[in-house]
Amino acid sequence: MHTDTERCVRAVQSKDARFDGWFFTAVLTTRIYCRPSCPVVPPKVRNMTFYPSAAACQQAGFRACKRCRPDTSPGSPEWNARADSVARAMRLIRDGVVDREGVPGLASRLGYSARQIERQLLAELGAGPLALARAQRAHTARLLIETTTLPLAEVAFAAGFSSVRTFNETVREVFALAPGELRTRAARGPLAPATPGVIALRLPYRAPLNPSNLFGHLAATAVPGIEEWRDGAYRRTLTLPYGHGIVALTPQPDHIACRLSLTDPRDLTQAISRCRWLLDLDADPVAVDSQLRTDPLLTPLVDAGPGRRVPRTVDGAEFAVRAVLGQQVSTAAARTHAARLVTAQGVPVEDPEGGLTHLFPAPQALAGLDPESLALPRTRRTTLTTLVAALADGTLRLGTDTDWERARAELSALPGFGPWTVEVIAMRALGDPDAFLPTDLGIRRAAERLGLPATPAALTARAADWRPWRAYAVQYLWTVDDHPINHLPA
Repeated sequence: MHTDTERCVRAVQSKDARFDGWFFTAVLTTRIYCRPSCPVVPPKVRNMTFYPSAAACQQAGFRACKRCRPDTSPGSPEWNARADSVARAMRLIRDGVVDREGVPGLASRLGYSARQIERQLLAELGAGPLALARAQRAHTARLLIETTTLPLAEVAFAAGFSSVRTFNETVREVFALAPGELRTRAARGPLAPATPGVIALRLPYRAPLNPSNLFGHLAATAVPGIEEWRDGAYRRTLTLPYGHGIVALTPQPDHIACRLSLTDPRDLTQAISRCRWLLDLDADPVAVDSQLRTDPLLTPLVDAGPGRRVPRTVDGAEFAVRAVLGQQVSTAAARTHAARLVTAQGVPVEDPEGGLTHLFPAPQALAGLDPESLALPRTRRTTLTTLVAALADGTLRLGTDTDWERARAELSALPGFGPWTVEVIAMRALGDPDAFLPTDLGIRRAAERLGLPATPAALTARAADWRPWRAYAVQYLWTVDDHPINHLPA
């Protein structure tokens, strides 16, 4: 979008928050870059230039605006709606892969050479993987500076910097303030830390956001021990590269309040990335709802509760295991099966609030599971053990970098994996916005009540007009049933 100057200028002059994250405005006279909704008086058109990423702005010598804080804007929805190599690379960079594995690690995950990835990112984003990772490190550093009492030297390494000197130089260059000055400013504002060891931050999103189905689904399907709904917040444990964490996510009118407790602060970047992915916070609800409203049968559902998101997962392998446990059983039975597995095989953790007890077991831990210990039909046991074996040895990968169609083919080749299981994993674990569940019982009931075609083939043909947002159409169709997944818990 940054190449459409006229459209970008209109968005800046109207301070349209819907375009935050789509592009960034750099002001040639002040050498500052802003988000489109920056509250200051818009600059003259001749002084504006536009970039596709904060990293490109920084690489061109612009520093972040202190008023609108463009580094904290929602991510571009393109990276969640696309499955090409650039989108997959951006999801991995956002997940901290470059900091942990370097550019060669990023390239190997995508099946390209480092030079190819560099060229593709430069062409689309105006910055290579190192510059994009640097911009993310700067943002993580700012969060740690402003929301924790960690010594600044520890902040530097926790944010992914290789040295304190590089940390100081980057923060000064990006924010035009030294790390100590950033902390002093935050201490006078509302972001001062309240609880030792807890990182409190706001997760922005594009309005509207309907929390009913999002948090209702997560709460209704929560597995005891690893998830719970408490005091208006969804809480769960997280398995992270350097340790583990506990997150509490609370819906607010203009943001999601996030409270993170981490055993190692180096996991902050990935923890935030997983929370945003879980809640689908980088979606563009205006584009989604506008497309779905073109169908007169969906229009009343969209108008009744616009801004529905797709509830995802923090770990693709975990969700795949839970999807198999939930085949052809009720939501309550699926939770029971998963809770037994967590109690028997999960890693115990301590929760100061007492409700969470374990991490979900990794595929490697489940690989040695005795099938006879599972209270499941024999065919389901075979499905589960085959899935776990494929995940444990790496022949099946279900992550943010996974190619959607390849994963579908690999899942379909496993015993016991029908269209429903494959598509629900594509929708919630892989994040495919066009995944569709025509055989789902709730979708079939909704189709019957709305006058949509009844058979899966006919319904799929009718749903062609909803593409590429069929996963969001599923969320609206599920609202036809009065199910707990559609309502925030009391």
